Amino acid sequence: MNLLISSRNAHKCEEIRALLPSAIHLFTLKDFPSAPEVVEDANTFSGNATKKGVHLARWMAANPALVAHVMGQGSHRDLMVLADDSGLEVDALNGAPGVHSARFAAMESGVAGNSPDAANNAKLLGLLKESPWETRTARFRCVIALTPAVPAHSQNRSPVCDADELELQTELFEGSCEGRIRFELRGARGFGYDPLFVPDGFEQTFAELGEEIKNRISHRAKALEKLRQKLLSWFGPSHR
Repeated sequence: MNLLISSRNAHKCEEIRALLPSAIHLFTLKDFPSAPEVVEDANTFSGNATKKGVHLARWMAANPALVAHVMGQGSHRDLMVLADDSGLEVDALNGAPGVHSARFAAMESGVAGNSPDAANNAKLLGLLKESPWETRTARFRCVIALTPAVPAHSQNRSPVCDADELELQTELFEGSCEGRIRFELRGARGFGYDPLFVPDGFEQTFAELGEEIKNRISHRAKALEKLRQKLLSWFGPSHR
């Protein structure tokens, strides 16, 4: 199987590579610099992940020569796309920032694109300044979409809903990590909201715990483990 990871983030791609069966040949968007950018405008993590996976699967199916050049002849027959979306949900904020986690601060100014981590963290702390510790519960959530990159012969084939063929063939894998939001930033080894998030069972933030522990208990690691088990059911335990 050839698997395209819909990301240019080297850290994320290495994390995924380490957790998936050895029988899979992994590629990233760095291998396909002409791949289109996908606007993540769905109101759920699963919606954004599915949209990215389906959009890139269609693009791959429409460019067989490019796929063959990068991945090898015949690769379109066993090609899938892995896309994910993730973010922070804070209970005291009714689940915000949620799907807007990366652009939380920019939403107020109307500036397009993601916000700096410092601005996002400052906004979160400001909104929670009156919230006591017991109400600062939150979770990181991740949804991974696995979409086959095969030509869709027709669209809107479902009699139940107005969904296209690739969307119906997409499988979703979800993971979450429960915790609380601190009153101040702590730690320098993380990114995003890591310096504020204390996972349940620990006293340190993700930014203090570091990559080894974070990648074992994180939302993405849990979603990837579900995906890994699915793939192992296809390939067998010899490909662990």
